[in-house]
Amino acid sequence: MKILQYYKPTNLEDAYQELLKDDNNLIIGGGAWLRLTNKVINKAIDLELLSNNKIMTTNTDYEIGNLVTLKEVEDHEGLKRLMSGILPKAISKIMGESIRNIATLSGSIMGKYSFSDVITPLLVMNTRLVFYKQGEVSLEDFLHTKKSPKDILLKILIKKEVGTGYFHKVQKTSLDFAVINLAITKGSKIDIAIGARPSIALKPVKAIEYINKAEKIDELIIDETVIHVLNEIKLGSNNRASDEYRKELVKVYLKRGLNEVMTDEN
Repeated sequence: MKILQYYKPTNLEDAYQELLKDDNNLIIGGGAWLRLTNKVINKAIDLELLSNNKIMTTNTDYEIGNLVTLKEVEDHEGLKRLMSGILPKAISKIMGESIRNIATLSGSIMGKYSFSDVITPLLVMNTRLVFYKQGEVSLEDFLHTKKSPKDILLKILIKKEVGTGYFHKVQKTSLDFAVINLAITKGSKIDIAIGARPSIALKPVKAIEYINKAEKIDELIIDETVIHVLNEIKLGSNNRASDEYRKELVKVYLKRGLNEVMTDEN
């Protein structure tokens, strides 16, 4: 990563206008993951003077400010109780604590990183993003856009919902990126996401519809759901694993996770 200019705006409109001036201008969060890229940034826009580093609680949501670090999310008591604490559990698997004290949740989302361990659980937690100009957008809709918008992410909203959750990450070492990760929640319905495929996390929409239509979720339904997921979600190969190995991992941990969220509910 190479930064040519560095700028600290004093208000949001100023920050937004600077962002629009050049396609190579970029909002900087913690910057932990940008260091892994070869990007040349014309002007890095630091929001430190406009920071929102608070996690707020409302009657319906957890509101996570745009400069809240991964470590702060990991340590939050309310989020530890939400859906069996799958978001803090996922974050605890990311690199070392020093990285989690730098990287922000908003930066981890805006980068749309294929290796992300936070996007996967957030996809199954009714997550919305609040932008300066666009307003509120679902995380799923944001991920489906080919290019991140020229906008400023102000906060992340995660709905408070009673239910159980499961997250699992397979990695070669404790400091490595995921070979595969997956997240499941069981609230008003069952939700599933598969990440590090090695592409960005996705929800198997047809498989989710299938399992939620079942009158009774037994071993047969779970086995059929796993088949539907593998038919729907494309897995690939890279230097960490082959698509065949990823397929076997998904078979094992998806079945285990579905059984776990159903058992925990009872």
